[in-house]
Amino acid sequence: MPHLDKHRFAMQLSQISRAWRAELDRRLVGLGLSQARWLVLLHLSRFEAPPTQRELAQSVGVEGPTLARLLDGLEAQGLVSRQAVEEDRRAKKISLRPKAKPLIEQIETISTQLREELFSGISPEDLSRSQAVHAQILANLERRGSGAK
Repeated sequence: MPHLDKHRFAMQLSQISRAWRAELDRRLVGLGLSQARWLVLLHLSRFEAPPTQRELAQSVGVEGPTLARLLDGLEAQGLVSRQAVEEDRRAKKISLRPKAKPLIEQIETISTQLREELFSGISPEDLSRSQAVHAQILANLERRGSGAK
């Protein structure tokens, strides 16, 4: 792949990611949640058991202090609760409150609708090939990340 094509591909990936998040954020604005907050709720909803604050921060991809501020806001909205972990009083487990469930369902419905719109006209074969390319890029990034430590 010529250098220019790789550059263009990388720019498109970045633009798609940014535009996709912006459109989803625009559609979710009526829920009264910032992108960062609804992202935390979605990640939290995917854990089988309440995660620790550290586990949730790793899942969302944010630093601990950033997550703590987001959780403060979500807790004030009555959407999450924190409980001390018996084995380690410094650690906190994060749980969804019942009030969060309908919000998460709305987030899922809206994001599913957007996905359907965005993938309209793309064949399963093209989607599969794109996923393979993206998986290889992620694997290359992970190899670099683990080698840098």
